[in-house]
Amino acid sequence: MSPASQRIDGLDTLRALAVTLVVLHHYVLFVSFDTTFGWVGEIGWVGVDLFFALSGYLIGNQIFQALRRPEGLSLTRFYARRLLRTLPNFYVVLALYALWPAFRGKPPMLPLWQYLSFTQNIGLEPGTAFSHAWSLCIEEQFYVLLPACALLAAALGRRGASMRLAWFAVALVFGAGMAVRAGTWLEGQDARNWMHFYYKHLYYASLCRFDELLAGVALALLKHAHPGLWTRLMRQGRLLLAAALLACALALRWFLADHYGFWTSVLGFPLLALGCALLILAALAPDSPLHRIRVPGASRLALWSYAIYLIHKQVSILAGQAMGEAGYGPAHPLTIGAALAASVLAGWLLYRLVETPCMRLRERYVPGTAAASQAAAAAR
Repeated sequence: MSPASQRIDGLDTLRALAVTLVVLHHYVLFVSFDTTFGWVGEIGWVGVDLFFALSGYLIGNQIFQALRRPEGLSLTRFYARRLLRTLPNFYVVLALYALWPAFRGKPPMLPLWQYLSFTQNIGLEPGTAFSHAWSLCIEEQFYVLLPACALLAAALGRRGASMRLAWFAVALVFGAGMAVRAGTWLEGQDARNWMHFYYKHLYYASLCRFDELLAGVALALLKHAHPGLWTRLMRQGRLLLAAALLACALALRWFLADHYGFWTSVLGFPLLALGCALLILAALAPDSPLHRIRVPGASRLALWSYAIYLIHKQVSILAGQAMGEAGYGPAHPLTIGAALAASVLAGWLLYRLVETPCMRLRERYVPGTAAASQAAAAAR
């Protein structure tokens, strides 16, 4: 976990925004089943895409920083740190679903190996237990491939080909994602249940959902491969924020108007990825309001965001059921407040009791590349 002094308020604001959107969206889908929160609740799924872009940038940044150091990138260290970051919280929440039927409720569990192998999203049936972990599966799959690809590009760089190869790979995966979505969409036109087909084979599918992760990695590549251009961009914070809001507004308007249409499915996600990438740039640019304005509570919510994301859905459902038994409907302000408060509290507990001690162990036994280098230098 980054020290507080190294945190960037703009990125924390985006993390807090992302988890808030997802929690509101899932409340609409699984508790209220209506238009609670209006269009914000309807479009809240984009919080996952914002998380993807943030993760792509932050992990890509770590990889490219390591490649520039004399000792290079250690795959063992990278994967160990990544798994210690994601697995403890995930295992605890998975255990709640698998071992506590009252917590899980009626949705059926998939075979346990699909959760443990992070292949749950492949052909995922909507309506199964812990279904929202599909996004973590895609992240883990992406990060299995990314470091190896980065090392390959670095090796070829001795022959002057690394940057061209890296940008070609970015363009290739973007193009492949659009092609796969187009083919999948056309294939599904004969499906009896179009919505079921869309989510199972397009929305949850790995290659169909790499856009925002790839956009984040592209930002990290831009930062390390083209420092001059990056410096110039960092002087255009207000312009970047305006462009980000425009791109996001266009993407959201498109999805709200024709969420499941062909061109929305093919091009809507790249447009959303562009908007997310511009938001991250604006969060990093010193003269951007997104960078300068510290939103009260955003840094705390950002710290707890991973834990909240994992546990909030079922907690909201249980809170809604309890409030319903007490005579308060899902649209009642008390029910909404109880569900949201319970989600944050459960996430905070998971963060404090599981994530925090595991992060301390990680920093002690598997320190980051920079910390490990400093320790080695001090030992000489």
